[in-house]
Amino acid sequence: MSLPLFDRPAIAEAAPPHLVMKTVREALIAHAEGRTTVPAPLHLDFPDAEGDCHVKAGWIAGSDTFTVKIATGFYRNHHEGLPSNHGLVCALDARTGRVRALLNDGGLLTALRTAAAGALITHALARPDATTLAVFGTGEQARLQVTWLARLRPLTDVLVHSRAPHRAQDLCAWLNTQGLHARPAGARAAAETDIIVTATPATTPVLEAQAVGEGTHVTGIGADMPHKNELPAALFGRAQLIATDDREQCLDHGDFGHAVRSGIVDRHADHAAGLLLKDPPHRPRTAITVADLTGVGALDAALSSAVLRNLLP
Repeated sequence: MSLPLFDRPAIAEAAPPHLVMKTVREALIAHAEGRTTVPAPLHLDFPDAEGDCHVKAGWIAGSDTFTVKIATGFYRNHHEGLPSNHGLVCALDARTGRVRALLNDGGLLTALRTAAAGALITHALARPDATTLAVFGTGEQARLQVTWLARLRPLTDVLVHSRAPHRAQDLCAWLNTQGLHARPAGARAAAETDIIVTATPATTPVLEAQAVGEGTHVTGIGADMPHKNELPAALFGRAQLIATDDREQCLDHGDFGHAVRSGIVDRHADHAAGLLLKDPPHRPRTAITVADLTGVGALDAALSSAVLRNLLP
């Protein structure tokens, strides 16, 4: 019997947004409650090609499937007309260890679970009346963060910042076709909005801590390797609530770790994102809140399992 191999179009059809949102929310809660097995990620860096590779694995207790995922990000690919992200997910039977299927998704499942996690946490921690968003970055994940958050709450204005102004203009043009009021903005966009999302491969902070106004929520998506850094350490010191998707992983891979090593905050200053989704916290109107999301293997496992249920007979 040949091994089932599914391509990106088939996977996309089997992963409707409502399924992704529900699965990712449940997986974040399961992870926060200790019902997952997630080893430390393996990562490779390719500085000459401006690229990186992650290998992540995960299992949720009770599931009949676990996964091992390869995900790459090569950030010069747009010069060649290629997507920045690629990948492959191997789904294995949690009772026998045999390979059940290969999901040749080209990084799609990683993109979708990241979009869902970012949107869910941002929506949960931002002020209920927050409708203006600044997004730093113009790649696939920046686009998804905007559109998936717009599924959960109305967005009246979207400000797009990029170090390549023409790319900000292109993303704004596309967002406007989706019914969103978007315009390019400079780095001061952080001071003009209620919600900030950073989705870049930056190695130095893309905004200033003091530019973030009272009552703002900030979600960092892009810092998922030790050398990456989007959010300034001082911002964590200003925050009244810090969320992480995995404390140890964020200490090693995320912006939260930079803040802890700088002595700005204690290593236990964070709250598990999944628990905040399950029981939303009281949020003073003037509070600054920050979420550091580095991408947890349990989410890959949960989403892959859910998609396989739609794909396999």
